[in-house]
Amino acid sequence: MVRSLFIILNAVASTLSCSTHSNYRSMAYEKHQIMEEIPEPPRDDWTYEASFNWGRVNENYTLCQTGAQQSPISLGLNNGFSRNHRLRFDYPDKVTGNFYNWNYGPAFTVINEGEDWAQNPSVSYDNETLYLKGWHIHCPAEHSVANDRSKAELHLVHVDTEGHEKVVLAIRLDPGHDNSIFFEQLPPMIGFNETKMQQEIGIDIKLALAAVQNFNEFWTYEGSLTSPPCEEGIRWFVARQIFFTSVKQMQMILRASTYSARPEQEVWLHRINE
Repeated sequence: MVRSLFIILNAVASTLSCSTHSNYRSMAYEKHQIMEEIPEPPRDDWTYEASFNWGRVNENYTLCQTGAQQSPISLGLNNGFSRNHRLRFDYPDKVTGNFYNWNYGPAFTVINEGEDWAQNPSVSYDNETLYLKGWHIHCPAEHSVANDRSKAELHLVHVDTEGHEKVVLAIRLDPGHDNSIFFEQLPPMIGFNETKMQQEIGIDIKLALAAVQNFNEFWTYEGSLTSPPCEEGIRWFVARQIFFTSVKQMQMILRASTYSARPEQEVWLHRINE
């Protein structure tokens, strides 16, 4: 049974980077921790609207300006699709996690009390397995395809066994005709972008993968986090197919979100589809 208890969580999201998905404890555990310690306030020395200056506002963000594999980038059919990699998913029918606002929109973190990341849903490629830490949404989409930018983009963040971000699966979102059964699972988002609350829920994330035919066609490249500190060494997989929601569902997502798209970066040493 899905627990509907809400709690105030001051450290749910940090503005240090894309959602760090650090709220991987159950709400009962988090509530106990909040009573014992006061977290540090989030950093607020950067904004998406001033991304051109990230490398200058903080010495820890230098890579945002000097990196050779920065994300996002523009993609197109002229790039072809990856033929050298194949994704294999091991996701259960139901994943329990914390649904919350990562300061810019809807997000979900898989609950993992013992920090044993190998117990999380996983994706494998090239004899390597990475583990889902959570997902979050950017509005508008960060990657464009053939100069077309979608309304939003869903990022599924995967980590290694030590919890370091290594792989992001990107799914572009646009309004269509029918309701998405994936988004029907989520609680209402009224007033969502003004709250720091989270709700523990169980959802089937495979429905999001099915909406893009389980990444049967995709672009891949070596990139970075798309906000400070812009850490590189992130493998990106961008689905060719678009995930269509209903008009009302897309309006719900947009109302719950704040502008969170970094401008596309020049292609340099990204090794697209290699």
